[in-house]
Amino acid sequence: MKSKLVILSLLLSGVATFADAQTKEKYYSESWKDNWFLSVGVGAQAGTNPDSDFGKTVAPLINVSLGKYISPVWGIRGQVYGWQSKQKTAYPFLDQETVVSRTKRKENYIGLNADAILNLSNLFGGYKEDRKFEFTLFGGPSVNVVKNYGTWQLGYKTDDGVTNADGSVTYTTTVDPSTTKPVNHSLRWLVGASVGLGAKYNINEFWALDLELRGQVTPSILGAYSSADTDGYLYLSIGGTYTFGGKKFVSCSAKVDQAAINNEVNKYRSELAQAQTDLANTKNALSNAKQEVKEVVKEVQVAGPRAIFFKIGSSKIDDYGKVNIQLAAKVLKANPDKKYKIAGYADKATGSSSTNQKLSEKRAQAVYDAFIAEGVDASQLELVGFGGTENMFGKDYLNRVVILE
Repeated sequence: MKSKLVILSLLLSGVATFADAQTKEKYYSESWKDNWFLSVGVGAQAGTNPDSDFGKTVAPLINVSLGKYISPVWGIRGQVYGWQSKQKTAYPFLDQETVVSRTKRKENYIGLNADAILNLSNLFGGYKEDRKFEFTLFGGPSVNVVKNYGTWQLGYKTDDGVTNADGSVTYTTTVDPSTTKPVNHSLRWLVGASVGLGAKYNINEFWALDLELRGQVTPSILGAYSSADTDGYLYLSIGGTYTFGGKKFVSCSAKVDQAAINNEVNKYRSELAQAQTDLANTKNALSNAKQEVKEVVKEVQVAGPRAIFFKIGSSKIDDYGKVNIQLAAKVLKANPDKKYKIAGYADKATGSSSTNQKLSEKRAQAVYDAFIAEGVDASQLELVGFGGTENMFGKDYLNRVVILE
């Protein structure tokens, strides 16, 4: 599931960034748990209903959104919104000269937007972890749920008639406002669509301030009180967004070459097996010695420098690192008089100096704890964190490492 999510993210990011595909480094969400966000906003809405002036349809609005960024360029969200829609109308008597006043009409409603989000700043400018201002384009289908009147029951009245020159009488029948009333007051599901623009100010990796403007086309929320079957609405809201766990995007180039790690593990496994064979042969020779005692000097391999790599922003040891530690622990325990330094490092190109210092210390501590768990004497180990290091091995992602030497 994880690999499918990564592949889907990369494919969609590639389509979205068609103009910059050859120049910008790609990033993705490494886990489905990363980059979920919750947004809350308040503001106002106004309708373009033909029966009322635009300025007289302004009403309050509140929205709550839950979504996820699959990559820095695109994401998805669901938004619940609503409160009230209103207008000032005289429909269905707009053509009646006797009706000179308009009536205010309000309907409470709730709506749901399903949005696809395109981050324009990251699309055209490339992803930058410390970017403060971002602009987004979003849109998708919408559903409004409202209880309103569906139709009118029309009542008619006939005048007293007009006597013509030839003596005949002509009668005129018109709609009677006193006997005309709306009917079918029931719950309705109104399906429409919307599109909008958003501006975001990132306070830190967790919090951001939002400003959004959305336009929507939907069947009239006012139902029979509107002379139009379809109305347009504008929504303006301001609010905040919280990203759970902070933004976490991983560069595609940061993935460590797994084949190289496998080769290194196999090499250490082979060296350890040879050392164990040599040690067994030495013990066997000593046990078979009779009266003549000879001093046997045998070179036993000790642990050389070992490297345990980490993912960006993480101090968790993966399965490859655990195998590396297990192999090295056997050699350390076989040479209890030797002392070793566990040195943690971080990628200077990512994160602040204080963050990198703490991260390098956490990585070194994690390796130290793993050796202790394998039975290595704590007196053999020295712990140190060197913070962010720039191109220690020629590649930024190779600096996310703990070295045992």
